[in-house]
Parts: sequence; C-alpha cells; structure tokens
Amino acid sequence: MPELPHPGLAWMLEDEAGRVWLARLPDLTAACVVRWGLTLGEPYSYAMASLAMPAITASGADVVLKIGLRPDRESEHEAEALRRWDGAGAVRLLDDDPERGALLLERAVPGAHLSTAGPDAALDVLAGLLPRLWVEADGPFTRLEDEAAWWVATVEDWLPTREVPPTPALLDAMRSAVEDLATTQPERVLLHQDLHGDNVVAAEREPWLAIDPKPLVGERAFALAPIVRSWELGHSREQVVRRLDTLSERLGVDRERARRWAIAQTVAWCDDERHRETATWLLEA
Repeated sequence: MPELPHPGLAWMLEDEAGRVWLARLPDLTAACVVRWGLTLGEPYSYAMASLAMPAITASGADVVLKIGLRPDRESEHEAEALRRWDGAGAVRLLDDDPERGALLLERAVPGAHLSTAGPDAALDVLAGLLPRLWVEADGPFTRLEDEAAWWVATVEDWLPTREVPPTPALLDAMRSAVEDLATTQPERVLLHQDLHGDNVVAAEREPWLAIDPKPLVGERAFALAPIVRSWELGHSREQVVRRLDTLSERLGVDRERARRWAIAQTVAWCDDERHRETATWLLEA
C-alpha cells in the first residue's frame, strides 16, 4: 500500500489509478525539486486530486508546486487556462511539466481564502473577477456542452457512489437543462468551472487571485454556477437566490440560463446535503 502524504488523498487508496499515482508521487516530487531547484514546505491543508506545496526557489522566490493525478478530466487543461489568463485575475503559471502533471505557480501571499472576507465583500470581488476571466478561447479546452453531456451519460454510473444523491426531480431538471441549454449557447469564452469562495485567495500583486480553474469553454451564464452554489458564502435559500440575482443583474447575464446551468452543475457534483438543498432552492427560484 503506497504511503499517504495527505488525508485528503485517502480516497485514492481505493482506486487503482490513484494507488499507482500515490506510489509514483515521491519520485515525481523529487524530480520537480531538482528541475526547478526547490525547497519544499508542508502541503497545503486541502487536497483532492492533486498535492500542492509552498516552495522557495534557489533565487529566493516564493512559489507553489502542484502535482496532479493524471489523467484527470476536469483539470486536464489547467496549465493552458492559467497561461491564457497570464496573471490577469488568476495566479500566474511560471512553468509546467506535462509528463509529471506538475505546475510551478506564483504563490499568493498572504493567501487567505475569499470566503473569509464576508458574503457581500466576496460577491463584489467575484463580480469583478469574472469578466476578466472571460477571454476568448477554443481548443484545447473541453466544451461546456461536451462536459454537460458527460454528466448526463454517466449519471447511472456515479449515482450509487454519492453519499447524498440528488432526488429524481433534480435529476430530471439536470437532464432538461442540459438538453435545452447546451446547443443554444450565445457565445464561448474561457470558464473557471470551480470559482467559489475557497478558490480565490488574497495576494499582493492583486488583492485577489483565482486558483484551480478546471477550465471549460462555453457561455458566460454557466460561470455563475459555482458561485451560486458556494456555501462558503452563506447557505440558505435567501443567500443562494441573492447570489443568482445579484450576479445576473450586475454582469448582464440571462438569469434563467444561469439558474438552470447552476442546477445542472450542482446536481452533477452533488455529494453533500448542502448541494441537494441548493439545487432544490434553485429549482423553486
């Protein structure tokens, strides 16, 4: 059994690809240390499909080394998304090693999560960040309609694995939203699929920078989904609907399309009672 470097990676012990990656992780890390001349610190507190560690280069620069499980569908083009943004509203990509699934990133200091700023302040920050991230893009990124089709096509596979599965009504709403919205998108921009209160951090170069993009290419209305379901910014019917209404109005996004995309993604990612509650509130909004 491979050594577990972080409790957040424990699920990988039950997955063959995860066990292989965990067994390789020490060698991958050592190779990155040599390549970039790094002195590593302790891993950050959160880990799921990657391990991120603060580091210092030989020249004294503060950076982050992030090594991810490969293949990982959602994070496959993370490096290219960060390269396209080039530090405008997101952490800057300094270098990457595709063979090892490793990214060398700008370190955001002090690094506090946006969720600690309070719901109103956080919503203001996110409303300002989104338009900066909406750059024109096409390949190599996954298209929103293809990702949404994957949610629907695989629902019977992932449903039994969820601790808190969505209700039949929510599953119907997800399928209906994907069927109606995927082929009627008005434009395509680069999307941060996971832009919530804990994926924006305080920095010095800019006050706040986005991290961990899980990029897609699709319509702007979809980009509201992860913020609307961000329980770090408050979890109640009133707060969820307020985020939807506020962002739709301020960003000139079609509220109904944003609402239905938020239902679809929340249901597709549903593994928590809060996800199910959020999707239910949106269904009634």
